[in-house]
Amino acid sequence: MATALVDLYGSEPDRFDTLNLRDGYRPSDSEDFMNPRQKAYFLRKLRDWKETIVEESRATMVQLQVDSLREPDLADRASSETDWSIELRTRDRQRKLIGKIDSAVRRLYDDEYGYCEVTGEAISLARLEARPIATMTLECQEKHERVERVSRDD
Repeated sequence: MATALVDLYGSEPDRFDTLNLRDGYRPSDSEDFMNPRQKAYFLRKLRDWKETIVEESRATMVQLQVDSLREPDLADRASSETDWSIELRTRDRQRKLIGKIDSAVRRLYDDEYGYCEVTGEAISLARLEARPIATMTLECQEKHERVERVSRDD
């Protein structure tokens, strides 16, 4: 497995990728920030999230192949088409999310994960827990969104 990670991410991984965490482990502010246990925790969280998305996508594809839109009633057919349209939009958003998850995993291996891409400050563990793909501190993210909102209004 480590060899595949070397090939995929281009550098020798720390041993955090093989660490076994005890059940119920949660990163704590009393630990050194982004120590191997915290990295292992977030790596597992990101991989589990990605696997869930991939499994949901597979299930959607199977369901699309099974369910044909052959309802004789036009109202039923329109309802089914609307449902599938919403489902496919959701899957497209999740496809984009997979790219962000992969980017977060790369940042883990590059020792950049958990640090704000704007200020270089540590992103709070609570924020990373809630949004493991976060690339900015909450303050920077809010500022970024305010600037976006203002420029969008112009």
